[in-house]
Amino acid sequence: MTAPSDCYTCMQEAAGSAAPPWERIAADRHWRVVHAFNSAVPGWLVLVPRRHVTALAELTDAEAAALGSWQVRLSRALSRVLGCQKTYVAQFAEAEGFAHVHFHIVPRPPDLARELRGPRIFQLLGVADDAQVGTEEMTRLAAELAAQLPR
Repeated sequence: MTAPSDCYTCMQEAAGSAAPPWERIAADRHWRVVHAFNSAVPGWLVLVPRRHVTALAELTDAEAAALGSWQVRLSRALSRVLGCQKTYVAQFAEAEGFAHVHFHIVPRPPDLARELRGPRIFQLLGVADDAQVGTEEMTRLAAELAAQLPR
């Protein structure tokens, strides 16, 4: 499948080493780990296939085999770096420009308000600029998480 020119994920993949550090925290042949750019939660990660895929059923057997390992490795890294008690995993890929399959790996901080737990944590994605995790913090977290994820 050819990647459409309006796919944010594919544009970042094509940027390679020119992409910001939080767009390339870790990767293998099949998957790339990025920090969500519009989140109020430090460490909100997104796991994306390196090729353009718009439905879970389109994953190859090799991509599918690596998926679970990545989710567990990322959860462990987030626990070590941020001290989160849990991580949430979700996949929708429905927003315009973001139809590329992607998995949200979201750390749940110990002090997260009860009304934001579970799926309600998505209220902390797509927040106003002044509430977003800043680029300096995303860069710092990218380095710390990368150190926890040996290649």
